[in-house]
Amino acid sequence: MDRISSHACFGGTQGIYRHRSASTGTDMEVAVFVPPQAADGPLPVLTYLSGLTCTWENFTVKAGAQRYAAEHGVIIVAPDTSPRGLDLPGEHASYDFGSGAGFYVDATQDPWKTNYRMYSYIRDELPGLIASEFKIDPARQGIFGHSMGGHGALVMAFRNPDRYRSVSAFSPIVSASRVPWGEKALGGYLGQDREAWKQYDASLLAEKGGWKSPILVDQGTSDQFLEKELKPELLEEACAKSGTPLTLRRQPGYDHSYYFISTFMGDHIAHHAKLLKA
Repeated sequence: MDRISSHACFGGTQGIYRHRSASTGTDMEVAVFVPPQAADGPLPVLTYLSGLTCTWENFTVKAGAQRYAAEHGVIIVAPDTSPRGLDLPGEHASYDFGSGAGFYVDATQDPWKTNYRMYSYIRDELPGLIASEFKIDPARQGIFGHSMGGHGALVMAFRNPDRYRSVSAFSPIVSASRVPWGEKALGGYLGQDREAWKQYDASLLAEKGGWKSPILVDQGTSDQFLEKELKPELLEEACAKSGTPLTLRRQPGYDHSYYFISTFMGDHIAHHAKLLKA
């Protein structure tokens, strides 16, 4: 990994790095916050997945997470949301598909299948890279995210309960196969066979059970995407059916922005820290 920049922050270090990805076939950038406790040995690691149009920068600059990560002694990794620099046909034509909108899936359709492999990148390649470069405890990993990233975090956790100890989300797309954002993305990346979409639908995965630790989800009641794209009640229903432990907090007056995320970031990092240090 090549370091692009490094900044002292809450007694730790906020670094930005670039590396060549085998999963995407492109250079990828990732932000890593290392708290001061890393000087004493390996720490838990928490991966944050951002939403549509975002890069690592939105979270790193706006969420205020470093303060809480330093308080609890947790390393935070914030990757990008898609491959970059490819200029595939139609890749930059809309905000909700292609560049900045990888949806954390492994594409199977041309021209996306060679490079748009964000599921493999997040699950396999990035954790291995982070483990080789930083003092982490790979047995203590958590994952969280916002919107499209909340979808990615929930899917990643539900499909890999042996890899992650904790999961949470802010205003997640909880059922990608049943909302317009998800239908567009999954149809484009995976084709029109809806059976193939189910592996990336958090609510359908939750309904099967298998995830045991408590889940925290925060959703603003004034979110402009609430009724059309997010539909948190679908996750609530699925978890109730399978007995999956979910705390879904509907926060009055909050929207989809980082003002909302930063307000409750401390709660989420405390949620993860408790489970990762148990």
